[in-house]
Amino acid sequence: MKAKPYSLDSEKVKAETFRLLKERGIDIREVAELVLFLQKDYFPDLTMQECEQSIERVLNKREVQNAILTGIQLDILAEQNALIPALQEMIEHDEGLYGVDEILALSIVNVYGSIGFTNFGYIDKMKPGILVKLNDKTDQPIHTFLDDIVGAIAAAASSRIAHRKQEERETQTTDDI
Repeated sequence: MKAKPYSLDSEKVKAETFRLLKERGIDIREVAELVLFLQKDYFPDLTMQECEQSIERVLNKREVQNAILTGIQLDILAEQNALIPALQEMIEHDEGLYGVDEILALSIVNVYGSIGFTNFGYIDKMKPGILVKLNDKTDQPIHTFLDDIVGAIAAAASSRIAHRKQEERETQTTDDI
């Protein structure tokens, strides 16, 4: 008997992504606060609603969902002490020289261009808002990947806004001619 060919269920992947983010304590509003933090000096009239909409658009990208699912799964496996010992220790303790968590996050940032890299670097360094809680390493749960993923989502949504606002400015300028 021939095996049924594999077919990705995109809606199932999306639903699982949103479920896991919620289960891990990620509130879109808190991520939107990060987006506002990154963009408020450039766009003083930016609203939380615009930030939340931009996050939703970022989260609808399949490559973003893939990174989120992968990172959260690795954090969960580390909580279960289910990784090979050397990897277990690095992820459990969020080893400073272990950069795979940032590399995974950069795959999210890359979706919206180079401005996302600077946004991500800045927010990763500053660790405002929800990132403080996610970086707390005193107890479970482990968020070695999730803290960078949330920062990357905010950086990507922020970059998306910057691109959109620039496009709006250019459209207004050409319409005025």
